[in-house]
Amino acid sequence: MKRNLQFLSIALLTITLIILEACVSSEYSEPPTGLTVECIREPQFTKIIDSQPEFSWIVPQNAVLQTAYQILVASSKDLIDNDKADIWDSGNVSSANSGNVEFGGESLAENTSYFWKVRITDKHNRQSAYSEVQQFTTGAFGDKISSSNFFRIENIKPRSFHRNEDASFFADFGKDAFGTLQIHCSSSSAKTLTIRLGEKLKDGAIDREPGGTIRFAELKMDVVPGVTDYQIELVPDERNTKSVAVALPDSFPVIMPFRYLEIDGAENLQADDVTQLAYFYYFNDNAGSFSSSDSILNQVWDLCKYSQKATSFAGYYVDGDRERIPYEADAYLNQLSHYSVDNEYSIARKTIEYFMDFPTWPTEWQLHVALLFYQDYMYTGNTELIEKYYEPLKYKTLMELEDEDGFISTKSPKLNGEVMAHLGFADTTQRVRDIVDWPQAGGWGAQGEDDGFVFRPINTVVNAMYFRNMEILTEFAELLGKTDEAADFKKRAAKVKKSINQKLYNKEKGYYADGIGTDHGSVHANMFPLAFGVVPEEYKKAVGDYIKTRGVACSVYGAQYLMEAVYEAGADNYALELMNATHDRSWYNMIKVGSTITMEAWDMKYKPNSDWNHAWGAAPANIIPRYMWGIQPKTPGFGEVSINPQMGNLTSSSLELPTLKGKIIADFKQINKNELVYSIELPANMSGEFISEYSNESIELEPGKNEIVLHPN
Repeated sequence: MKRNLQFLSIALLTITLIILEACVSSEYSEPPTGLTVECIREPQFTKIIDSQPEFSWIVPQNAVLQTAYQILVASSKDLIDNDKADIWDSGNVSSANSGNVEFGGESLAENTSYFWKVRITDKHNRQSAYSEVQQFTTGAFGDKISSSNFFRIENIKPRSFHRNEDASFFADFGKDAFGTLQIHCSSSSAKTLTIRLGEKLKDGAIDREPGGTIRFAELKMDVVPGVTDYQIELVPDERNTKSVAVALPDSFPVIMPFRYLEIDGAENLQADDVTQLAYFYYFNDNAGSFSSSDSILNQVWDLCKYSQKATSFAGYYVDGDRERIPYEADAYLNQLSHYSVDNEYSIARKTIEYFMDFPTWPTEWQLHVALLFYQDYMYTGNTELIEKYYEPLKYKTLMELEDEDGFISTKSPKLNGEVMAHLGFADTTQRVRDIVDWPQAGGWGAQGEDDGFVFRPINTVVNAMYFRNMEILTEFAELLGKTDEAADFKKRAAKVKKSINQKLYNKEKGYYADGIGTDHGSVHANMFPLAFGVVPEEYKKAVGDYIKTRGVACSVYGAQYLMEAVYEAGADNYALELMNATHDRSWYNMIKVGSTITMEAWDMKYKPNSDWNHAWGAAPANIIPRYMWGIQPKTPGFGEVSINPQMGNLTSSSLELPTLKGKIIADFKQINKNELVYSIELPANMSGEFISEYSNESIELEPGKNEIVLHPN
């Protein structure tokens, strides 16, 4: 009997092991997801213009880490479905790399469709099933690297709809969006409707004189018997359709931003009879999210996130609706916020390439170009733009204007037509000019947003940015194996940093002057050095304290660097006060006055010609994940992440941050004054570090959930 029991135990154990092995095997058969070509999620809707595109995918969470991959590329769906790769079979490649894997077969053909899929091996040497098949289509291979994704049209019905006492109809679509209008309307006799669209209300009706460049349009539309469906025809705006503006696709009608609708002359309309046709670039509404214990901060986040989607209609980062022109500084702020709410990178990459041919005039705008390249590199891990544009990018740093102290100055006699040609200006009689912030005092009757900045030939703001440019070029040169140039850039960075701190910092008063030859210390002369790493550790508190005394003495553009600076100074409570403020120089003021997209200025009185659809005003969309939560890529492409939260007096917060490797999901709760609990879930194939002032050492983060409990006291 005992022997039989032993056999039974062995049999049961064997069955259990078989079941467990089957469960494990089944668990690890989950395939990769999130496939992209050239960092584009649905490449079948666009043209891939790189003959050797890069493939990326998301490693399944239960694989934890990838140790190998195999990519198949075929010329037909039938072949790829049968695991046959007539175009390229990578073979089983031992690598943890799940992003930017370059096509390794013979060159692809132009204007041809292909199909690909991938499988991976996990850290326990278990191979997954193949991913779903993704189609991509090539276009004409040209000198550009980036290719566009695609546009979507959303049919939006009114949030509210009613008939007015004068028999006209009113609709509120809930949010401002770039688009046009469809109407379902029948009539027994010919008639003419009067249609009004607008972004702003006044006394319960559309404001017909909204001021600035806030949009309003009125038009007539004929209705005839037997026809029930109409699409209005808007008149093109003279300013945003000039030759210098970004042209919209030929398939687009004339579009304008509007939220509200009024119709006069219709007999009987219902809410379902009117549709806002809103045009957006590809955008995943569910990619990024945020919530916290602060209701105002939550509303500010929603405003700033939607601003990324709403202003994407042009396929480039443009200056809102007034000119529809890309500007380097606007684009950089747009890029930071867009990357923070959606893992969509093609708009930024297209815009970066645009700037190499079409620069704009402000000095600091040129110095933003290297910043654009750097963020694209860090968020995607892709090096193609750097490799292609490294030489012209060096000119964008304005290093040709450097003097013996390491400073650059646009008052230098070195600024000539040759330098302007190097920057990409077709008209080499132009000259770049220092801007600091915008608008400057006197423009459009505005008081200006530069905190009384005293412009001197040697400018602190410009040179703080130049220092950061030299740091970036050092890294790029090292990446490309240009060791001598890397050493030169590093030397230049050290030199200008030393000069700024020796010649522009007032140790007695604890602030940086605007430039050599003035004692005036604007908020700009202090927030830019802090934001760009110029300020030594021993000066940070004093500079941070000084910044607090200046208040919000900058524009919505400058607010990006104000926020970065106060977080760099460790002033997280002050940073939170800035983001949840309700005065007229706040993001909440934009909500309060009725805008659903961030405005070009804090309020119309600060820039009377401003608009209500400007993404450069959306800094909290990136400041919250990058600084409040402190989540930034430690290595290019988020192979490793660094998380250094500064929550201020929030008692709870949750965040979902999209990356090319998958979502980072973070949660924070303050249990009591002596217990802070963080839950950080990293996607597979990503590791990281958690840094806190309440911990003596950084905490290692692994793929999957990481629970961290801190005790401040």
